Amino acid sequence: MQYRILPYEPHLKDLARKLRRTMTRGETILWNHLKAKKMHGYDFDRQRPIDRFIVDFYGKELMLAIEIDGLSHASEEAQQKDEERQARLEALGVSFLRFHEEDVCKRTEEVVAEIEAWIVSMQVQQSP
Repeated sequence: MQYRILPYEPHLKDLARKLRRTMTRGETILWNHLKAKKMHGYDFDRQRPIDRFIVDFYGKELMLAIEIDGLSHASEEAQQKDEERQARLEALGVSFLRFHEEDVCKRTEEVVAEIEAWIVSMQVQQSP
């Protein structure tokens, strides 16, 4: 399947590498369900630079970003920045799924099921 290549700022590559080495517990748990094409055969990257941002997980073929929001996203200011960031990336055609860190850790199967449901609904929409 061919996918759209999205630009990114090259200086973000080093930061993305550092973030991959210091993933949160929730990111690690979810990564174990996304890596190696475990999610309906789709390939996901972790800590993927897109435009001037880094998203937690990104499926190129699906143009899907998955974000895990921890305590650093709790303030009003952080939520406003997240909304602006998400709007900018959605303008590039990226879809978003957001989960709280605690939900990923405590309700992993429900989070995974929600991602799977999103993928299945996209597959149905793309069917002729």
